Amino acid sequence: MVIVSDTSPIVNLASIGRLDLLPTIFGKVYIPFAVFEEITIKGSGQPGAEEIQTASWIEIRNCSDQNLLHQLLLELDPGESESIALAIELNTPNLIIDEKDGRDVALRYNLKPIGILGILLEAKKMGLISSVRQCMDDLKTIAGWAQTKLSHR
Repeated sequence: MVIVSDTSPIVNLASIGRLDLLPTIFGKVYIPFAVFEEITIKGSGQPGAEEIQTASWIEIRNCSDQNLLHQLLLELDPGESESIALAIELNTPNLIIDEKDGRDVALRYNLKPIGILGILLEAKKMGLISSVRQCMDDLKTIAGWAQTKLSHR
């Protein structure tokens, strides 16, 4: 399965020590340069920064459709915009993204966004985690997430 990821799902899974779920569930994960930069440069020293620099399951791709990217940047931040543009360029509907505005825009482009909750539900179904609730609690306490930010779409 070809899948593209935005920044926050990677950082938040890294925060709770479950970054391993992404390659186990999806295999290779594509990220645009803006996401790589947000995680490794702007987020230097933060969860996921070092792992993403050395992960063999991450592939960084540039977005070539500057017109589409410009349109997306009118509504979204660079990471979300490039993630959506990259998914479209790779001709895959699969996009890991949590922010509601980003999911809404992704749906307009006929993408199928999945959030961190959807990843946790799939991990539970595959027997990779014993408790979705525990991971959600960890997200709230360790990563500082509010439950309303979690989406399984």
